[in-house]
Amino acid sequence: MKLLSFKIYSFLVCYSLLLCYVKAVTRIPYNESIPAVIVFGDSIVDTGNNNGLKTVSKVNYPPYGQDFMGGKPTGRFSNGKVPADLIVEELGIKELLPAYLDPTLQPVDLITGVNFASGGAGYDPLTSELAKVISLSRQLEMFKEYILKLREIVGEDRKNEILANSLFILVTGTNDIINTYFNTPLRKSYYDVSSYADLLVRSASSFVQDLYGLGARRIGVFGIPPIGCLPSQRTLRGGEERECVDYLNQAAQLFNSKLAAELSSLGNKFPDSRMVYVDVYNLPLDVIYNPQKYGFKISDKGCCGTGKIEVAELCTFTCSSDSDYVFWDSFHLTEKAYRQLVHQILAQHLSSFF
Repeated sequence: MKLLSFKIYSFLVCYSLLLCYVKAVTRIPYNESIPAVIVFGDSIVDTGNNNGLKTVSKVNYPPYGQDFMGGKPTGRFSNGKVPADLIVEELGIKELLPAYLDPTLQPVDLITGVNFASGGAGYDPLTSELAKVISLSRQLEMFKEYILKLREIVGEDRKNEILANSLFILVTGTNDIINTYFNTPLRKSYYDVSSYADLLVRSASSFVQDLYGLGARRIGVFGIPPIGCLPSQRTLRGGEERECVDYLNQAAQLFNSKLAAELSSLGNKFPDSRMVYVDVYNLPLDVIYNPQKYGFKISDKGCCGTGKIEVAELCTFTCSSDSDYVFWDSFHLTEKAYRQLVHQILAQHLSSFF
């Protein structure tokens, strides 16, 4: 495949008041384009959809966003940008991926993509219900509303072209395993880990096929990261030494293997599509075990609070240098860590969408 020969590069776009940002552009196959990015999922990628909800799964208050533009909390579950933002930045589409429910969203924003993700959501409908957040089924309904709005703006033909060539990203599953399966008896009483993973994969498959039916063709589904190494899980389940929790990591790996197989099957079923399994297990695990290799000092606890258990409202104070940390809170990564991961993910997987 012939690729544009230019290297990863950055150029500065500066505003008045000397406020600047760096926009990185990664390589895209020759004669191809990605007009928009559409994201679904949970708090890993949520850019503020939960702000107006009556739920504890929202972070539109300090210290979240302390390194965001102007130090403003926006509902992103990190100190700065989250992967949804970093993907569009890396692809050179725009600086941020706005939340679909952002009250300041402009019609022009729809043309280059929006974000439907909701912190606390999962593949299992019960997961979103317990957290009182936006389920995947509701995210899909909002996407249907988006399609109608997009058609009004650009017309039927351009709408179809945007949908067929855009990058669709689905990121969820962590809350299902940690919160719904292992923290409550509601599913564990009826499913073993393998059969629950099957339930989640069926949900993922149904969602992806619904996206395909609505015009999506380039669909990337993230696996589950090494959740047994999250600071909160090390504290709650890792013993006195706060070790990584093997059975949680094994559950993640089992789900990932099943998800990868299902996406491969769907790719064969829909040959005009690109259904891509995105591995987010192995690289984060290496970062956690070898933080110095990636420019970090601390990977077993987060920057906010004690770093061992705090998330959301429990994060009332922070460390002195979040750039030393892989984790921002006990569940989510810092922008610095997310940025490295997104860059490597795109370098590894982007060509698979063409």
